[in-house]
Amino acid sequence: MLEWRIHRDRETAAWQKIPWHDADFSRRMLHVHLSQVHDLASRRLSIIDQHVDWIHHKVLQAQPATVLDLCCGPGLYMDRLVRLGHTCKGIDISPASIAYARQEHAGEYVLGDVRSVDFGSGYDLVAMIYGELNAFAPDDARRIVEKAHEALRAGGKLLLEVSPYAAIVDLGAQPATWHTAEGGLFSDDPYLCLEESRFEVDRAITDYYVFGSAADEPQRYTTMHQAYTDDEYRHLLGAFQQVTRYPSLTGRAGPGDLMVLVAVK
Repeated sequence: MLEWRIHRDRETAAWQKIPWHDADFSRRMLHVHLSQVHDLASRRLSIIDQHVDWIHHKVLQAQPATVLDLCCGPGLYMDRLVRLGHTCKGIDISPASIAYARQEHAGEYVLGDVRSVDFGSGYDLVAMIYGELNAFAPDDARRIVEKAHEALRAGGKLLLEVSPYAAIVDLGAQPATWHTAEGGLFSDDPYLCLEESRFEVDRAITDYYVFGSAADEPQRYTTMHQAYTDDEYRHLLGAFQQVTRYPSLTGRAGPGDLMVLVAVK
């Protein structure tokens, strides 16, 4: 154990993500999405209601629209947009989230990786919220934006909720920490999780080292978040005619590090 702590491997050459597609991980993650005591995976419903109200009135002008939600999770935003009269389709890589959305909500839900799955076409709005774009490697993020542009009708809008550069720097500067759990996101059984972050090459990297009760070596999970300057965001959205920045999904400045870019095709 001491040898591992001193000489642990921190190599992260390739882009890495937590395995959201894994059936067991996905099942455990769904519980985090649905919690109403924190905003770790999805926001609490009271916050989502405010965001959807702003999207409905400010972005869609309260007119029926066709909406594509990328990385939709369990469909909490889509469910509310459908109730407001919009036709919605969501795509997510998590089998548990998609199964929940199909059972609990109206709308069309597709299990798939947004990097490769066909988006379709003719949308009035394509949305990707809660900083999801920053969790993809830059080449993948560019392709997702290109696919969204192709999927929109003329005059359609791309809504991205993204992190400012400084927020990703702060994420990588978080102090190392640890916690124990009787069961949770990383395992159904009791575990100890050591969390360590750093910022390098314009990205925040967080390693989670998870020890089970009988494990000598931990299971390592890694997340990465890409930092973009304002100019880099503008370049990423260069195919769009107009890009407007808002301080949040309510249109008002408030707590939190995410901003909103609405780009018109």
